[in-house]
Amino acid sequence: MNTIERALGILLLLSGGQRRATELAERFGVSVRTIYRDVDRLIALGIPVEAERGAEGGYRLARGYLQPPVALTRGETAALLVALALVRGLRATPLLEDLGTAQAKLLASLPRSAREVIEQGERIVAIERPPVDVFHPEPEPVAVADMQAAVDAFMQGLLASRRVRIRHENPYRGRVSDYDLEPCGLLFDRDRWYLYGWEVDLQAERFLRADRVRHAEVSGMAFRPRLDLSVQSQIGRAWLSRAMRRWEREGVASEISVSREQADRLCRDWYYRHAVFEPEGDGRLRLRIPNTDPEVILPLVRWLGPGADLVSPPDLRARLAQELAQMARDAGSAGEI
Repeated sequence: MNTIERALGILLLLSGGQRRATELAERFGVSVRTIYRDVDRLIALGIPVEAERGAEGGYRLARGYLQPPVALTRGETAALLVALALVRGLRATPLLEDLGTAQAKLLASLPRSAREVIEQGERIVAIERPPVDVFHPEPEPVAVADMQAAVDAFMQGLLASRRVRIRHENPYRGRVSDYDLEPCGLLFDRDRWYLYGWEVDLQAERFLRADRVRHAEVSGMAFRPRLDLSVQSQIGRAWLSRAMRRWEREGVASEISVSREQADRLCRDWYYRHAVFEPEGDGRLRLRIPNTDPEVILPLVRWLGPGADLVSPPDLRARLAQELAQMARDAGSAGEI
C-alpha cells in the first residue's frame, strides 16, 4: 500500500469515528511515526484532523466535515443551478469559491442535454442593477473585492460560531472603527449586503454595510448563537428608522413643510418613509430630515413642487429662493421669445 492509498484509508476510518495512532499503525502495518506523517499530510491538504491527548485520545475529523449524500431530482438540481446563476450576478456572493465547486458537482449529476443549457446560467438568468438614486447620492464604496472578503468572512464566522473582527469605514463622519462581532445574519438590499451581528464590547446589536468594510477576519473566539436575534427583525428597513433617529441627535436637520398629498408621496419612498412627519395644522405636516446637503435637499424640494416650503436651515432656504427666482426669470425670457 502506497502513501496515498494509506492516507485515503486513514481518512475513511476517521470518518467513522475516533481512532488511536497505535490502532491505525496496527491496521496498516506501519510504525506510529509513519501514521503521524500521514496525518500531517492530510492536515496539509486542508482536511481538519483533530488530535486529543490522553489514554482515550486519538485522531478524529472535525465535526460536520463530511456531509451525508443528498439525492436530488433533475428539476431540483436545475432549480438550484438557476438560483446559483442568479446570485452570481450580485456585486458580492457569500462563499463564492464554495459556490463554484458546488455548481460543478450539481452539473455533473445532470444529463448532457440539460447540462449544456444550465452550465452557462448567465445566458438564461440575469440581474438588473438598481438605478441610480438621484435623491440619495452616496460616497464611493470600498472595492468590490473587499466587500466579497467581508461577506465571506462574516458567513464563515456564522457557520463556525466564531467571532469576526471588522474594520469599518464611515464616509459621512470620516472615521474608521473596529468591531468584534458575533455574526447573526446577512441582509441583501438595494444591491448591497448588510452584516447583522452582536457587538461584544458594547453588548448591543450592530448593522454594518459590507461595502464599507476595509478588513474582516474570523477570530478563534467561539460563541453560542443568540436565539433571540434574527436578521428578519431588520426587514422593512427597521435599521434605517433607528439610524435616522440617531443622525437627528448627532447633527442639524432640514425641515420642510409639505401638504398631506406630498407626505403620502414621500412615504412611498424607501428612504423618506422613515423620516419624522409632525402635524402642523391645516392638514399640513413638517418633515424633518437628518441631512443638510444642498445636493440632496434642494432637488427634493424642487421635485415636490408648489406647496413644499423649505423652512430650515436658513442658508438653504435663501439659496433655494435664489434658484427659483432665476428659474422664473429664465421661464419669462423664454416666453417672450
